[in-house]
Amino acid sequence: MASSQTRVAARQATEQARVSRRGAGVGLAVLFAINLLNFYDRQTLGPLAEPIRKEFHLTDTQLGMLGTIFTLLYAVVGVPFGRLADSWSRKKLLALGMMVWSSLTGASALVTSYAMLVVTRLGVGVGEAVCAPAGTSWIGDLFPAHKRSRALAFFMMAVPLGTALSYMVSGPAAQAFGWRAALMIAAVPAVVLTPALMLLREPKRGASESHLSAGHHVSAWSLARIPTLWWIAASGAMINFNLYALGTFLPAFLTRVHGLSVARSGFWLGVGHALAGLFAVLAGGFMGDYAIRKRRNGRMLMASAAAMIAAPLALWSVMQPAGRWAATITLMCASYGLLNTYYGMVYSALQDIVVPALRGTAMSVYFMAMYLCGASFGPVITGRFSDLMAHRAANLAGAATVTEAARATGLHQAMYVIPVLSVGLAVVLYAGSRTVSQDMANRDRQMQQ
Repeated sequence: MASSQTRVAARQATEQARVSRRGAGVGLAVLFAINLLNFYDRQTLGPLAEPIRKEFHLTDTQLGMLGTIFTLLYAVVGVPFGRLADSWSRKKLLALGMMVWSSLTGASALVTSYAMLVVTRLGVGVGEAVCAPAGTSWIGDLFPAHKRSRALAFFMMAVPLGTALSYMVSGPAAQAFGWRAALMIAAVPAVVLTPALMLLREPKRGASESHLSAGHHVSAWSLARIPTLWWIAASGAMINFNLYALGTFLPAFLTRVHGLSVARSGFWLGVGHALAGLFAVLAGGFMGDYAIRKRRNGRMLMASAAAMIAAPLALWSVMQPAGRWAATITLMCASYGLLNTYYGMVYSALQDIVVPALRGTAMSVYFMAMYLCGASFGPVITGRFSDLMAHRAANLAGAATVTEAARATGLHQAMYVIPVLSVGLAVVLYAGSRTVSQDMANRDRQMQQ
Protein backbone atom coordinates (compact mmCIF):
# COMPACT_ATOMS: atom_id res chain seq x y z
CA MET A 1 0.00 0.00 0.00
CA ALA A 2 2.78 2.37 0.99
CA SER A 3 4.69 1.47 -2.16
CA SER A 4 1.64 2.22 -4.31
CA GLN A 5 1.16 5.60 -2.63
CA THR A 6 4.83 6.37 -3.16
CA ARG A 7 4.55 5.60 -6.88
CA VAL A 8 1.42 7.78 -7.17
CA ALA A 9 3.15 10.61 -5.35
CA ALA A 10 6.19 10.23 -7.62
CA ARG A 11 4.01 10.35 -10.74
CA GLN A 12 2.23 13.44 -9.43
CA ALA A 13 5.55 15.12 -8.69
CA THR A 14 6.81 14.26 -12.18
CA GLU A 15 3.65 15.62 -13.78
CA GLN A 16 3.86 18.81 -11.72
CA ALA A 17 7.49 19.25 -12.75
CA ARG A 18 6.58 18.72 -16.43
CA VAL A 19 3.75 21.27 -16.20
CA SER A 20 6.05 23.66 -14.40
CA ARG A 21 8.71 23.33 -17.13
CA ARG A 22 6.10 23.87 -19.83
CA GLY A 23 4.77 26.94 -18.04
CA ALA A 24 8.28 28.33 -17.64
CA GLY A 25 8.95 27.78 -21.35
CA VAL A 26 5.74 29.50 -22.42
CA GLY A 27 6.37 32.37 -20.03
CA LEU A 28 9.93 32.81 -21.32
CA ALA A 29 8.70 32.77 -24.94
CA VAL A 30 6.15 35.53 -24.32
CA LEU A 31 8.63 37.62 -22.34
CA PHE A 32 11.16 37.19 -25.15
CA ALA A 33 8.61 38.38 -27.73
CA ILE A 34 7.88 41.46 -25.60
CA ASN A 35 11.58 42.22 -25.28
CA LEU A 36 11.96 41.69 -29.04
CA LEU A 37 9.36 44.40 -29.64
CA ASN A 38 11.06 46.53 -26.99
CA PHE A 39 14.35 46.58 -28.93
CA TYR A 40 12.67 46.67 -32.34
CA ASP A 41 10.89 49.90 -31.39
CA ARG A 42 13.93 51.27 -29.57
CA GLN A 43 16.29 50.81 -32.52
CA THR A 44 13.89 51.67 -35.32
CA LEU A 45 15.31 55.18 -35.74
CA GLY A 46 18.73 53.68 -36.59
CA PRO A 47 17.87 52.48 -40.11
CA LEU A 48 15.78 55.64 -40.59
CA ALA A 49 18.59 58.00 -39.58
CA GLU A 50 19.55 59.18 -43.08
CA PRO A 51 16.02 60.03 -44.37
CA ILE A 52 15.17 61.73 -41.05
CA ARG A 53 18.44 63.70 -41.11
CA LYS A 54 17.79 64.93 -44.62
CA GLU A 55 14.12 65.85 -44.02
CA PHE A 56 14.80 67.87 -40.86
CA HIS A 57 18.34 69.03 -41.90
CA LEU A 58 20.02 67.56 -38.82
CA THR A 59 23.66 67.18 -37.80
CA ASP A 60 25.07 63.90 -36.48
CA THR A 61 25.10 65.46 -33.01
CA GLN A 62 21.33 66.01 -33.23
CA LEU A 63 20.83 62.45 -34.46
CA GLY A 64 22.89 61.19 -31.54
CA MET A 65 20.91 63.38 -29.14
CA LEU A 66 17.74 61.41 -29.99
CA GLY A 67 19.39 58.36 -28.44
CA THR A 68 20.81 60.32 -25.53
CA ILE A 69 17.58 61.95 -24.35
CA PHE A 70 15.86 58.57 -24.64
CA THR A 71 18.39 56.82 -22.42
CA LEU A 72 18.66 59.62 -19.86
CA LEU A 73 14.93 59.54 -19.13
CA TYR A 74 14.89 55.73 -19.38
CA ALA A 75 17.57 55.56 -16.68
CA VAL A 76 15.86 57.93 -14.25
CA VAL A 77 12.35 56.45 -14.41
CA GLY A 78 13.71 52.89 -14.38
CA VAL A 79 14.51 52.98 -10.64
CA PRO A 80 10.95 53.57 -9.38
CA PHE A 81 9.72 51.05 -11.95
CA GLY A 82 12.24 48.55 -10.59
CA ARG A 83 10.92 49.03 -7.05
CA LEU A 84 7.40 48.65 -8.42
CA ALA A 85 8.43 45.37 -10.10
CA ASP A 86 9.46 44.07 -6.66
CA SER A 87 6.19 45.03 -4.97
CA TRP A 88 3.39 45.08 -7.60
CA SER A 89 2.20 42.88 -10.44
CA ARG A 90 4.95 42.53 -13.04
CA LYS A 91 2.31 41.43 -15.55
CA LYS A 92 0.30 44.63 -15.23
CA LEU A 93 3.45 46.75 -15.21
CA LEU A 94 4.69 45.18 -18.45
CA ALA A 95 1.31 45.52 -20.14
CA LEU A 96 1.07 49.22 -19.29
CA GLY A 97 4.64 49.88 -20.39
CA MET A 98 4.13 48.11 -23.72
CA MET A 99 0.97 50.09 -24.39
CA VAL A 100 2.80 53.38 -23.77
CA TRP A 101 5.93 52.69 -25.81
CA SER A 102 4.17 51.16 -28.81
CA SER A 103 1.60 53.96 -28.97
CA LEU A 104 4.29 56.63 -28.95
CA THR A 105 6.38 54.77 -31.52
CA GLY A 106 3.37 55.00 -33.83
CA ALA A 107 2.86 58.63 -32.89
CA SER A 108 6.42 59.39 -34.04
CA ALA A 109 5.18 58.89 -37.59
CA LEU A 110 3.03 62.02 -37.26
CA VAL A 111 5.71 64.49 -36.16
CA THR A 112 6.41 67.59 -38.23
CA SER A 113 9.59 68.79 -36.49
CA TYR A 114 12.70 67.58 -34.72
CA ALA A 115 11.32 68.85 -31.38
CA MET A 116 8.17 66.73 -31.73
CA LEU A 117 10.32 63.69 -32.54
CA VAL A 118 12.28 64.31 -29.34
CA VAL A 119 9.06 64.40 -27.29
CA THR A 120 7.75 61.12 -28.69
CA ARG A 121 11.08 59.41 -28.04
CA LEU A 122 10.93 60.57 -24.44
CA GLY A 123 7.57 58.84 -24.11
CA VAL A 124 8.93 55.66 -25.66
CA GLY A 125 11.73 55.73 -23.07
CA VAL A 126 9.26 55.92 -20.18
CA GLY A 127 7.28 52.94 -21.45
CA GLU A 128 10.30 50.78 -22.21
CA ALA A 129 11.87 51.39 -18.78
CA VAL A 130 9.59 48.73 -17.27
CA CYS A 131 10.71 45.87 -19.52
CA ALA A 132 14.13 44.86 -18.19
CA PRO A 133 13.44 45.08 -14.41
CA ALA A 134 10.09 43.28 -14.62
CA GLY A 135 11.19 40.75 -17.26
CA THR A 136 14.48 39.68 -15.68
CA SER A 137 12.89 39.49 -12.21
CA TRP A 138 10.13 37.28 -13.63
CA ILE A 139 12.64 34.97 -15.34
CA GLY A 140 14.69 34.74 -12.14
CA ASP A 141 11.62 33.23 -10.48
CA LEU A 142 10.94 30.82 -13.37
CA PHE A 143 14.38 29.18 -13.57
CA PRO A 144 16.89 27.92 -10.96
CA ALA A 145 20.40 29.36 -10.87
CA HIS A 146 22.03 26.54 -12.88
CA LYS A 147 19.66 27.19 -15.84
CA ARG A 148 19.44 30.94 -15.56
CA SER A 149 22.21 31.92 -18.01
CA ARG A 150 20.47 30.13 -20.87
CA ALA A 151 17.08 31.60 -19.97
CA LEU A 152 18.42 35.15 -19.67
CA ALA A 153 20.55 34.73 -22.78
CA PHE A 154 17.41 33.72 -24.68
CA PHE A 155 15.50 36.70 -23.25
CA MET A 156 18.32 39.07 -24.17
CA MET A 157 18.70 37.57 -27.65
CA ALA A 158 15.96 40.14 -28.29
CA VAL A 159 18.70 42.80 -28.38
CA PRO A 160 20.37 41.65 -31.62
CA LEU A 161 17.23 40.07 -33.10
CA GLY A 162 15.06 43.09 -32.33
CA THR A 163 17.73 45.29 -33.89
CA ALA A 164 17.97 42.91 -36.85
CA LEU A 165 14.22 42.98 -37.46
CA SER A 166 14.23 46.74 -37.17
CA TYR A 167 16.93 46.98 -39.82
CA MET A 168 15.38 44.37 -42.13
CA VAL A 169 11.85 45.78 -41.94
CA SER A 170 12.31 49.48 -41.32
CA GLY A 171 15.03 50.09 -43.92
CA PRO A 172 13.19 48.54 -46.90
CA ALA A 173 9.83 49.93 -45.66
CA ALA A 174 11.29 53.42 -45.46
CA GLN A 175 12.71 53.17 -48.97
CA ALA A 176 9.42 51.83 -50.37
CA PHE A 177 6.84 53.84 -48.39
CA GLY A 178 8.75 56.51 -46.43
CA TRP A 179 10.18 56.54 -42.91
CA ARG A 180 6.83 57.44 -41.32
CA ALA A 181 5.24 54.20 -42.57
CA ALA A 182 8.13 52.27 -41.03
CA LEU A 183 7.32 53.74 -37.61
CA MET A 184 3.64 52.85 -37.93
CA ILE A 185 4.58 49.24 -38.71
CA ALA A 186 6.76 49.12 -35.57
CA ALA A 187 3.75 49.90 -33.34
CA VAL A 188 1.48 47.08 -34.54
CA PRO A 189 2.80 43.92 -32.73
CA ALA A 190 1.75 45.20 -29.29
CA VAL A 191 -1.87 44.52 -30.26
CA VAL A 192 -1.10 40.77 -30.22
CA LEU A 193 1.44 40.65 -27.40
CA THR A 194 -0.60 42.44 -24.74
CA PRO A 195 -3.36 39.78 -24.49
CA ALA A 196 -0.73 37.00 -24.66
CA LEU A 197 1.00 38.55 -21.65
CA MET A 198 -2.24 38.86 -19.68
CA LEU A 199 -2.87 35.11 -20.10
CA LEU A 200 0.39 34.18 -18.36
CA ARG A 201 0.57 33.09 -14.75
CA GLU A 202 3.07 35.22 -12.85
CA PRO A 203 5.37 33.19 -10.52
CA LYS A 204 5.82 33.97 -6.85
CA ARG A 205 8.95 35.89 -5.93
CA GLY A 206 11.69 33.49 -4.91
CA ALA A 207 9.85 30.53 -6.48
CA SER A 208 13.05 29.08 -7.95
CA GLU A 209 14.89 29.36 -4.61
CA SER A 210 12.57 27.10 -2.62
CA HIS A 211 15.30 25.91 -0.27
CA LEU A 212 15.96 29.47 0.91
CA SER A 213 13.92 32.51 1.81
CA ALA A 214 13.38 35.24 -0.74
CA GLY A 215 15.17 37.75 1.49
CA HIS A 216 12.20 40.12 1.88
CA HIS A 217 13.67 41.64 5.05
CA VAL A 218 16.88 42.77 3.34
CA SER A 219 17.12 46.54 2.83
CA ALA A 220 17.46 47.91 -0.69
CA TRP A 221 20.39 49.99 0.58
CA SER A 222 22.34 46.74 0.98
CA LEU A 223 22.83 46.79 -2.80
CA ALA A 224 25.36 49.62 -2.36
CA ARG A 225 27.56 47.22 -0.34
CA ILE A 226 27.96 44.70 -3.19
CA PRO A 227 31.29 45.42 -4.95
CA THR A 228 30.51 43.24 -7.96
CA LEU A 229 27.34 45.23 -8.64
CA TRP A 230 29.47 48.35 -9.10
CA TRP A 231 31.75 46.54 -11.54
CA ILE A 232 28.74 45.20 -13.43
CA ALA A 233 27.24 48.70 -13.61
CA ALA A 234 30.52 50.05 -15.00
CA SER A 235 30.62 47.24 -17.57
CA GLY A 236 27.04 48.07 -18.54
CA ALA A 237 28.04 51.67 -19.22
CA MET A 238 30.81 50.56 -21.56
CA ILE A 239 28.96 47.89 -23.52
CA ASN A 240 25.89 50.06 -23.99
CA PHE A 241 27.97 53.05 -25.09
CA ASN A 242 29.16 50.77 -27.88
CA LEU A 243 25.82 49.15 -28.70
CA TYR A 244 23.86 52.41 -28.77
CA ALA A 245 26.51 54.12 -30.87
CA LEU A 246 26.39 51.19 -33.30
CA GLY A 247 22.58 51.18 -33.33
CA THR A 248 22.50 54.88 -34.18
CA PHE A 249 25.33 55.16 -36.69
CA LEU A 250 26.21 51.77 -38.19
CA PRO A 251 23.51 51.98 -40.92
CA ALA A 252 24.59 55.54 -41.75
CA PHE A 253 28.23 54.39 -41.75
CA LEU A 254 27.46 51.78 -44.41
CA THR A 255 25.48 54.29 -46.46
CA ARG A 256 28.02 57.10 -46.37
CA VAL A 257 31.32 55.24 -46.40
CA HIS A 258 30.47 52.11 -48.38
CA GLY A 259 27.73 53.46 -50.67
CA LEU A 260 24.88 51.12 -49.70
CA SER A 261 21.26 52.23 -50.04
CA VAL A 262 19.05 52.54 -46.93
CA ALA A 263 17.21 49.34 -47.87
CA ARG A 264 20.34 47.33 -48.66
CA SER A 265 22.25 48.36 -45.55
CA GLY A 266 19.18 47.60 -43.43
CA PHE A 267 18.71 44.16 -44.96
CA TRP A 268 22.30 42.97 -44.65
CA LEU A 269 22.74 44.42 -41.17
CA GLY A 270 19.54 42.62 -40.21
CA VAL A 271 20.93 39.32 -41.47
CA GLY A 272 24.21 39.90 -39.64
CA HIS A 273 22.54 40.88 -36.39
CA ALA A 274 20.20 37.87 -36.54
CA LEU A 275 23.14 35.48 -36.91
CA ALA A 276 25.02 37.33 -34.16
CA GLY A 277 21.97 36.99 -31.91
CA LEU A 278 21.74 33.24 -32.45
CA PHE A 279 25.42 32.92 -31.61
CA ALA A 280 25.00 35.05 -28.50
CA VAL A 281 22.12 33.01 -27.07
CA LEU A 282 23.70 29.64 -27.85
CA ALA A 283 27.28 30.46 -26.88
CA GLY A 284 26.59 32.94 -24.08
CA GLY A 285 23.90 30.87 -22.39
CA PHE A 286 25.68 27.54 -22.48
CA MET A 287 29.08 29.01 -21.66
CA GLY A 288 27.60 30.86 -18.70
CA ASP A 289 25.85 27.81 -17.25
CA TYR A 290 28.94 25.64 -17.89
CA ALA A 291 31.26 28.20 -16.32
CA ILE A 292 29.26 28.56 -13.10
CA ARG A 293 29.47 24.81 -12.55
CA LYS A 294 33.26 24.96 -12.83
CA ARG A 295 33.98 28.07 -10.76
CA ARG A 296 31.88 30.72 -9.10
CA ASN A 297 33.44 33.57 -11.05
CA GLY A 298 33.28 31.69 -14.36
CA ARG A 299 30.51 33.79 -15.90
CA MET A 300 32.38 37.04 -15.39
CA LEU A 301 35.63 35.57 -16.73
CA MET A 302 33.90 34.24 -19.85
CA ALA A 303 32.27 37.61 -20.50
CA SER A 304 35.64 39.36 -20.13
CA ALA A 305 37.27 37.01 -22.64
CA ALA A 306 34.44 37.54 -25.16
CA ALA A 307 34.84 41.34 -24.96
CA MET A 308 38.59 41.10 -25.45
CA ILE A 309 38.15 38.99 -28.60
CA ALA A 310 35.47 41.40 -29.91
CA ALA A 311 37.85 44.40 -29.84
CA PRO A 312 40.23 43.47 -32.72
CA LEU A 313 37.30 42.29 -34.85
CA ALA A 314 35.63 45.71 -34.47
CA LEU A 315 38.93 47.46 -35.24
CA TRP A 316 39.44 45.38 -38.40
CA SER A 317 35.87 46.16 -39.47
CA VAL A 318 36.28 49.93 -39.17
CA MET A 319 39.62 49.78 -41.00
CA GLN A 320 38.09 48.28 -44.16
CA PRO A 321 38.46 50.60 -47.19
CA ALA A 322 35.42 52.15 -48.88
CA GLY A 323 33.40 49.65 -50.85
CA ARG A 324 34.36 46.62 -48.71
CA TRP A 325 30.93 46.57 -47.12
CA ALA A 326 30.61 42.77 -46.92
CA ALA A 327 33.79 42.45 -44.86
CA THR A 328 32.77 45.43 -42.74
CA ILE A 329 29.39 43.90 -41.89
CA THR A 330 30.81 40.42 -41.29
CA LEU A 331 33.53 41.58 -38.92
CA MET A 332 31.37 44.09 -37.03
CA CYS A 333 28.53 41.59 -36.61
CA ALA A 334 31.00 38.98 -35.34
CA SER A 335 32.20 41.53 -32.77
CA TYR A 336 28.59 42.43 -32.00
CA GLY A 337 27.72 38.77 -31.39
CA LEU A 338 30.61 38.35 -28.96
CA LEU A 339 29.59 41.52 -27.10
CA ASN A 340 26.02 40.23 -26.81
CA THR A 341 27.14 37.08 -24.96
CA TYR A 342 27.50 39.61 -22.12
CA TYR A 343 23.80 39.55 -21.34
CA GLY A 344 23.33 35.87 -20.57
CA MET A 345 26.47 35.69 -18.47
CA VAL A 346 26.54 39.04 -16.68
CA TYR A 347 22.79 39.36 -16.04
CA SER A 348 22.75 35.90 -14.48
CA ALA A 349 25.82 36.85 -12.41
CA LEU A 350 23.88 39.89 -11.20
CA GLN A 351 21.03 37.62 -10.09
CA ASP A 352 23.57 35.37 -8.34
CA ILE A 353 24.66 38.20 -6.02
CA VAL A 354 21.23 39.70 -5.19
CA VAL A 355 18.39 38.21 -3.10
CA PRO A 356 15.17 37.53 -5.10
CA ALA A 357 13.19 40.25 -3.32
CA LEU A 358 15.59 42.89 -4.69
CA ARG A 359 16.13 41.63 -8.23
CA GLY A 360 13.92 44.22 -9.89
CA THR A 361 15.48 47.01 -7.84
CA ALA A 362 19.01 45.80 -8.55
CA MET A 363 18.32 45.66 -12.28
CA SER A 364 16.86 49.16 -12.33
CA VAL A 365 19.82 50.53 -10.33
CA TYR A 366 22.16 48.83 -12.79
CA PHE A 367 20.26 50.34 -15.70
CA MET A 368 20.31 53.82 -14.18
CA ALA A 369 24.06 53.69 -13.58
CA MET A 370 25.00 52.25 -16.94
CA TYR A 371 22.66 54.52 -18.91
CA LEU A 372 23.59 57.73 -17.12
CA CYS A 373 27.30 56.92 -17.24
CA GLY A 374 27.62 55.33 -20.66
CA ALA A 375 24.72 54.47 -22.92
CA SER A 376 23.23 57.95 -22.93
CA PHE A 377 26.56 59.35 -24.15
CA GLY A 378 27.30 56.74 -26.82
CA PRO A 379 25.21 58.25 -29.63
CA VAL A 380 25.80 61.92 -28.84
CA ILE A 381 29.56 61.67 -28.22
CA THR A 382 30.03 59.54 -31.32
CA GLY A 383 27.88 62.00 -33.30
CA ARG A 384 29.78 65.00 -31.93
CA PHE A 385 33.13 63.41 -32.71
CA SER A 386 31.83 62.64 -36.22
CA ASP A 387 30.81 66.28 -36.75
CA LEU A 388 34.18 67.56 -35.51
CA MET A 389 36.08 65.19 -37.80
CA ALA A 390 33.79 66.12 -40.70
CA HIS A 391 34.53 69.83 -40.24
CA ARG A 392 38.24 69.02 -40.03
CA ALA A 393 38.05 66.99 -43.27
CA ALA A 394 36.17 69.80 -45.02
CA ASN A 395 38.77 72.37 -43.92
CA LEU A 396 41.64 70.17 -45.08
CA ALA A 397 39.91 69.79 -48.46
CA GLY A 398 39.41 73.57 -48.70
CA ALA A 399 35.61 73.22 -48.90
CA ALA A 400 33.44 76.14 -47.80
CA THR A 401 30.79 73.83 -46.34
CA VAL A 402 30.73 70.33 -44.88
CA THR A 403 30.17 68.04 -47.83
CA GLU A 404 28.71 64.52 -47.80
CA ALA A 405 32.23 63.21 -48.45
CA ALA A 406 33.47 65.04 -45.35
CA ARG A 407 30.59 63.61 -43.32
CA ALA A 408 31.61 60.12 -44.45
CA THR A 409 35.19 60.76 -43.34
CA GLY A 410 34.07 62.13 -39.98
CA LEU A 411 31.83 59.19 -39.17
CA HIS A 412 34.52 56.74 -40.29
CA GLN A 413 36.97 58.20 -37.80
CA ALA A 414 34.39 58.37 -35.00
CA MET A 415 33.70 54.63 -35.24
CA TYR A 416 37.15 53.81 -33.83
CA VAL A 417 35.68 54.40 -30.36
CA ILE A 418 34.02 50.95 -30.56
CA PRO A 419 37.16 48.76 -30.32
CA VAL A 420 38.73 51.03 -27.71
CA LEU A 421 35.80 50.67 -25.33
CA SER A 422 35.60 46.91 -25.96
CA VAL A 423 39.06 46.58 -24.40
CA GLY A 424 37.95 48.69 -21.43
CA LEU A 425 34.89 46.46 -21.03
CA ALA A 426 37.07 43.34 -20.84
CA VAL A 427 39.21 44.90 -18.10
CA VAL A 428 36.19 45.93 -16.00
CA LEU A 429 34.57 42.50 -16.27
CA TYR A 430 37.81 40.86 -15.18
CA ALA A 431 37.89 43.14 -12.12
CA GLY A 432 34.32 42.04 -11.31
CA SER A 433 35.37 38.40 -11.50
CA ARG A 434 37.70 39.04 -8.55
CA THR A 435 34.84 39.98 -6.19
CA VAL A 436 31.84 37.94 -7.38
CA SER A 437 32.54 34.76 -5.37
CA GLN A 438 32.49 36.59 -2.04
CA ASP A 439 29.34 38.49 -2.99
CA MET A 440 27.58 35.21 -3.89
CA ALA A 441 28.49 33.82 -0.47
CA ASN A 442 27.13 36.95 1.24
CA ARG A 443 23.87 36.63 -0.73
CA ASP A 444 23.44 33.01 0.42
CA ARG A 445 23.90 34.06 4.05
CA GLN A 446 21.27 36.79 3.69
CA MET A 447 18.75 34.30 2.34
CA GLN A 448 19.36 31.87 5.20
CA GLN A 449 18.62 34.47 7.86
